[in-house]
Amino acid sequence: MSSTPWIIGTLAAVAYFSYFEWRAFQSNRYKTLSRSIYDLGHHWPLSIFIMGMFAGGLAVHFFWQYCPDGGTGVGFLPFHQLALGN
Repeated sequence: MSSTPWIIGTLAAVAYFSYFEWRAFQSNRYKTLSRSIYDLGHHWPLSIFIMGMFAGGLAVHFFWQYCPDGGTGVGFLPFHQLALGN
């Protein structure tokens, strides 16, 4: 399967971010991304926590390759099977 759609989407996201950051720096009419996140956190403090949970969940999803025995990687095992080593 080709990674081309993901590469194009990532490049589009970088271009989108760059354009709107550039616009925000050129005039005082628009906010930068960091100022928008600051304002959101100021008005709704729980949003910072939720964004952190989301970023942490993505980091674990993408980069954590370790799955201990009895974890979700081995499926559901009843406790007695784990205790007996079956």
